[in-house]
Amino acid sequence: MSRNILITGGAGFIGSNYINYHLKKYKEDKIINLDLLTYAGNLDNTTEFSKNSNYTFIHADICDLNKLNDLFESHQITDVIHFAAESHVDNSINGPEAFIQTNIIGTHCLLQTAYRHWSKNNSIETSRFHHISTDEVYGSLDETGLFTEKSQYSPNSPYSASKASSDMLVRSYNQTFKLNTVITNCSNNYGPKQHKEKLIPKVIINILNKKPVPIYGKGTNIRDWLYVEDHCEAIYKVFNEGIPGEVYNIGGDNEYKNIDLVLLICEKIAKLKNVDVNEYISLITYVEDRKGHDYRYAVDITKIKSELGWVPKHEIHKSIENTILYYMKQNDR
Repeated sequence: MSRNILITGGAGFIGSNYINYHLKKYKEDKIINLDLLTYAGNLDNTTEFSKNSNYTFIHADICDLNKLNDLFESHQITDVIHFAAESHVDNSINGPEAFIQTNIIGTHCLLQTAYRHWSKNNSIETSRFHHISTDEVYGSLDETGLFTEKSQYSPNSPYSASKASSDMLVRSYNQTFKLNTVITNCSNNYGPKQHKEKLIPKVIINILNKKPVPIYGKGTNIRDWLYVEDHCEAIYKVFNEGIPGEVYNIGGDNEYKNIDLVLLICEKIAKLKNVDVNEYISLITYVEDRKGHDYRYAVDITKIKSELGWVPKHEIHKSIENTILYYMKQNDR
């Protein structure tokens, strides 16, 4: 049975990768991509599937209730996968307002519209609302331990606080209105099409252009890295098979200190270009640490493994090479 799936933020990094994955995986579904095309949204990310007859792009704001209502009516939206979000922690520190507007108000506008439309169509229990969130809502870990789906929310930045708020709104619509929701909280993504402000593309691009590579503090903060293709597979699993009202953590089982990850990138680029790695290591520059910088993120993926049979397939040494090759090609244009 075909579905008319509204995907928000589908011109962004994860959203565009997901649309490409979904259109290849299930060829009967119609995908309607709603994106405001702010700085992180780029129609170049959609080139691979923009001519697909099952794909439609809508340039609009998720905070525009009139537009959302018209869209749900005209396209008879059966499901939502909600990627659209302001997502850079540094930007949230410098300007929290946009994060409150998009991540909280925007999410509520979508929930409100979906509930009204699906109530009218008697599809509350069958139409799915999948909210894409982050492990940052849980706060910070010490050297040991993992975040589980039962971990207490303890966000430390305006970004993570706005995502935690949106998670709670999604939960409330399931508990109060019986909306068929699922939430996924993922660890740090990397891969092709990621915006250049993020750590991995920024490091790669700076190295390729022999510019300083800034590292916060001493570079000892730890992140779990999830290849975007693995994330897309997990989202597809949860969207289609996840239990209504449930939360699923998605991680890559690739924990790295920031400095060790940067050194790995230096090594990979040096090998690809056949130069002395020290030429790139010398570009590393330590800068003042970020305000409220969480020490470590890592999630327990036991639930999604045991309930849905998903495991990450990409080990970082190989997939970081694929990522580097993508940005090398982009840099040469």
